[in-house]
Amino acid sequence: MDYPLVSILIPAHNHAQFVEQSLNSALVDPYPNKELVIIDDGSADGTDEKIAGWVAKHAGSIAIEYHRRGNRGVSATLNELAARAKGEFLRFNASDDYILPGGVHAQVEYLQNHPGKLVVIGDSLVINENGDVLFKSGMVDLYGVNKANYCSDDGIRRQIISKWAGGPGPMLRKRAFESLGGWNEDLRIEDWDFFLRLVAIDALGFVDMNICTYRLHSNNTSRTDVVTRRISNLNDLAASAHRNIANFEGPYRVWLKAQCQLIAAKIAFLKRQPFAVAVNMFGFISLKVLARFKMICFTRERPTHVAGIGPL
Repeated sequence: MDYPLVSILIPAHNHAQFVEQSLNSALVDPYPNKELVIIDDGSADGTDEKIAGWVAKHAGSIAIEYHRRGNRGVSATLNELAARAKGEFLRFNASDDYILPGGVHAQVEYLQNHPGKLVVIGDSLVINENGDVLFKSGMVDLYGVNKANYCSDDGIRRQIISKWAGGPGPMLRKRAFESLGGWNEDLRIEDWDFFLRLVAIDALGFVDMNICTYRLHSNNTSRTDVVTRRISNLNDLAASAHRNIANFEGPYRVWLKAQCQLIAAKIAFLKRQPFAVAVNMFGFISLKVLARFKMICFTRERPTHVAGIGPL
């Protein structure tokens, strides 16, 4: 196996408690050809000092590029990290999570064996603030995903549209970032939009193994009890769905329209608008039924393309 350069990219923001474990996991992962690019996105809790101390200690062990600047948000940070990376493959890792040994190697091998895929994701081990294991599979136990659906392009497309379970530790070809235009910096919840663009062109793959952790804690961006922030997050999801509808055809387009209705119903519920909830739920159910009917017709006309699953 060839070992092309992998850029491990870490966007950091207010994760002083966790960031050293994230950095250590990148250092000790056995993949032999890697660099580390880190951006502190205006942390105010001492994260930058933790990173600077770690970099000073380990600068001779791995190629490291570290930058600290004012807060610009996660999407802008992801785009800047990808632009600075020198590797053929870009492996993102959140600063509150850590890489599990063997995951980087498995993702590189998958992309080498599947030249048509631009990005590969995997499963995660779910942990809490103290590092205790909560779930052995983030996809199955946390999000209720049937991983068998990730075995084909049609299946993974339906999953990303209708039951988005996050994209733990994505690895991208550098050209994927360049050709897809990166992350939408107008969105706070940015990942669904990016992955919708991927599955629209059958460019997303999956390795069935835990490649990283996913840490549940009070500061997770997408997990909040504050109603105004939940509505803001849902508005971002709605924007992602609407801007990608034209990228799909047949039942997939209808499925995404159904998700727009479901998101609108959730927003109406949070705003205590029962009539709007009922109207949007009726639209969601109607479109879902239509999508299922179209899927029956669509699959008769179009062969299923195998997406492939990596090592267990």
